[in-house]
Amino acid sequence: IHQGGADFQIIRPDGFTELEAKYTFELDDGAVIYIANYGIRFGPKEALDRIARGEIVDPALIYFRSVPKFETAHPKYRWLMQNLFIGVGARHPDRVELAVHQVL
Repeated sequence: IHQGGADFQIIRPDGFTELEAKYTFELDDGAVIYIANYGIRFGPKEALDRIARGEIVDPALIYFRSVPKFETAHPKYRWLMQNLFIGVGARHPDRVELAVHQVL
């Protein structure tokens, strides 16, 4: 991932969270991909409180979905701009994992 990316979140009083992340990364072949990723996260209050304290929470308890949008000038990866994707996230104490699925 290149330096200069950013992510933001708005956490509502009920724990509903709106997420936005923007960043670029470079692949081994030199292609640069820009991603704008928008999502939401929500779950039971007690699980959200545990996440906020940095505790481990079963990802199955939390609804964490996103819609990544890709941009690139590299012809090999233009297909990323011609498809829709859904991300399924999991928040861990030390990281966020996001599995991205192409909508067929």
